[in-house]
Amino acid sequence: MKRHQMESVPRTVSTVVPNTAEATHVFDIVGYSQMKGRGREEHVTSGTFVVGGLHWAILLFPDTHVILLDDEEDNVTAFLELQSQGGSKVRACCDVRLVDQTTGLASSAAPAQPDAKTFKVFNADESNRVSCLKMKRTEFEAPPYLVDDRITLECVVTVKKEPRVSRASPVPRIKVPPSNMMQQLGDLLESKEGADVVFDVTGETFPAHKLVPAMRSPVFKPELCGPMRESGTEPISIVDMQPVVFKALLQFIYTDWLPSIRDLEGDDNSEMIRHLLVAADRYAVDRLKLLCQSILCKNLRVGNVATTLALADQHHCGMLKDACIEFMSCPNMLDDVVASQGFVDLENTAPSLIA
Repeated sequence: MKRHQMESVPRTVSTVVPNTAEATHVFDIVGYSQMKGRGREEHVTSGTFVVGGLHWAILLFPDTHVILLDDEEDNVTAFLELQSQGGSKVRACCDVRLVDQTTGLASSAAPAQPDAKTFKVFNADESNRVSCLKMKRTEFEAPPYLVDDRITLECVVTVKKEPRVSRASPVPRIKVPPSNMMQQLGDLLESKEGADVVFDVTGETFPAHKLVPAMRSPVFKPELCGPMRESGTEPISIVDMQPVVFKALLQFIYTDWLPSIRDLEGDDNSEMIRHLLVAADRYAVDRLKLLCQSILCKNLRVGNVATTLALADQHHCGMLKDACIEFMSCPNMLDDVVASQGFVDLENTAPSLIA
């Protein structure tokens, strides 16, 4: 019940995924030497480019950007600048790559600037400029990067935007129907298609598929598949059993259930259930034997309890036997049970059981 309730509760799902935009801007500086000597506050600005719907530019400082102390190295620096006005904070990073003028290949300057690929916060109203390059001048202004007074920077800018969240939608489900294998086996028995064995019960024949009863009954198995099985196609005779009982036994073997089980419950069908219990015990179909015991137990009456007790004792039905004895032991039932014909018969056939 709890599982059914859980499955009936509506469930929805939404998905959030990263939302980034990336673009590469090539900043080609021709006549690099002429850009120098203008002062440490002066810089060379690239053309404006768009990434993630925002305008950006690269600022290169050819001259020393800060006052150096005696033991400090002289570096060339570059900054990524957010040029869009207004708006909220945005996170971005810039990986500056220097182009080898002899091969045309670009290599990242990130090893010299370990945090170049770290996303940093930009705000047009406050901090709109973040360092993206800091490289020794002796390396920056040397071949293979600076050749013929020309140097080229490839600037890979990545903007991290607000994550994309999908609309909440019902969780997709695929309903799996209940198994109908037993019904299909029942239809196979009914159609007789592919039958390879025939049972003869007092002249009435029942075609079947020998693997099914052999699989379900340890008694049928050697008879149908073992060395006991005689060659030929002669029907297998079933003695001491009514055709209607064998038919119900065979249907249970195929479908694991009795036909119209509710119709079999009640006093009118107790005799049929007793015969089925005997057949189930004979062929070691244990589930059918328990099912018959359950039906007989629910239908115990003064007039049938003694007969049921004898049946339970004869076929080793311990739980049914205990239920009969408990029923007969009730003080308000005992006199009526003793007066019944079934009890008289039981006294004659099994006096030790009465004791």
